[in-house]
Amino acid sequence: MWRGLMVLAVLLGAAGAARADARYFCSADDKDVRFTLESAFQDGGGHQLIHFRGALMLKDANKSKSFGKRILESKDLTNRWSRNGDLRLEVFTIEGADAERESLDLAVIAGKHDETAANFGGTYALRIEGSTSFFVVEGKVSCGTK
Repeated sequence: MWRGLMVLAVLLGAAGAARADARYFCSADDKDVRFTLESAFQDGGGHQLIHFRGALMLKDANKSKSFGKRILESKDLTNRWSRNGDLRLEVFTIEGADAERESLDLAVIAGKHDETAANFGGTYALRIEGSTSFFVVEGKVSCGTK
């Protein structure tokens, strides 16, 4: 009886492992910006978003009144894609009063082309725009899976 239960537990555990959710993390740290993003997608059809969070810090806080330091949440994630090792994330948010309103648009494009590699790279594009501010930067991003 116990042996049968053990075999069943092992089989169920293996079936769960075969449908593991995809968890990604990406980060950049260059002369202009430092950010980290974490996301998770269901492995099944549609690759539904399970989790998203991040943090962003501009190296020159004078570039933006609203986004010098910012915690990013699921509500800020406007576009996302995860399929066969390709990862696309876009964060868009607006902050500030009417006269000093600013928008932040951060896009990350990365690809995992070697199925055995845990780490992969890509690029990011950041744009902050407002009535008194305009900041655009692009750079390299490092990503990985958990």
